[in-house]
Amino acid sequence: MSSLQVLRHSVLEQIKHACDLAHRSVDDVQLLAVSKTHPSEMLREMYTAGQRSFGENYLQEALNKIDELSDLNIEWHFIGHVQRNKTKHLAEKFAWVHGVDRLIIAERLSSQRETSQAPLNICLQVNIDHQDSKDGCMVTEVSDLVRQISQLPQLRLRGLMVIPAPNNISAFSDARILFESVKLEHAHPEDWDTLSMGMSGDMNEAIQAGSTMIRIGTALFGARDYSKL
Repeated sequence: MSSLQVLRHSVLEQIKHACDLAHRSVDDVQLLAVSKTHPSEMLREMYTAGQRSFGENYLQEALNKIDELSDLNIEWHFIGHVQRNKTKHLAEKFAWVHGVDRLIIAERLSSQRETSQAPLNICLQVNIDHQDSKDGCMVTEVSDLVRQISQLPQLRLRGLMVIPAPNNISAFSDARILFESVKLEHAHPEDWDTLSMGMSGDMNEAIQAGSTMIRIGTALFGARDYSKL
C-alpha cells in the first residue's frame, strides 16, 4: 500500500474502534477528507485508495482542484467561511456547503443553484460554545434558521456543523442535543441526518457523542504547508 493508503486505513480503523466503543455502526459515520493546502496529486492518490468525499476551505484553491480532478467522481464539500460574493461558485460547483450561518447566504445559494442540478446539501454552522474567534450562528438562532432554510427550493438542509474549542468535549454533547431538538422545525425532517463534528484530534469523542461526519485532514494527509496557498 502507498503511504496515503496506509494513513486512510489507519483512520478508518480508528473510526471503527470509536464506533465499537459507542455501540454504533461504522456505516453511520462518514469520513470527509479535509484536503486544503494539499496538491491535487495527493487527492488523486487518496481517491485511488477509496476516498470519495473531500472538503476544502479556500474557494480559489478548491476551484482549481475541481478543474484538475474533473475526471474523478469526487463529492466536493466546502467547509470554509461562506462570503456573500462567493456563493455563485459554491452553488455551481459543490455538492455540500457546511459553513452557512445566515439566512441571506442560504437564500443566495438556493437562487444560484441551477434547477438542473440536484439540490445543494447544506449544514448550518453553529458557534456551539460561543467563541469570539469562530464563525457560526448563535444557538438561540438555530430553530428559526432551520425553519426558514429548510423551505428553500434548491437546498437540502441536512444538519449542523460545529467546531468546538480544543478540549471542550462537552460541546459535542451540546451539539447532539441541539441537533435532536430542532428537527421539529424542519420542513422536511427526513433530510435532517447529518451532524458534522470531530477532527483528527477529537474524532473519538465526537463519534461517542453522535457525530455522523468527521472532518479529517492531518491524520490523512500529514502536516499542511500554508506557504503554497
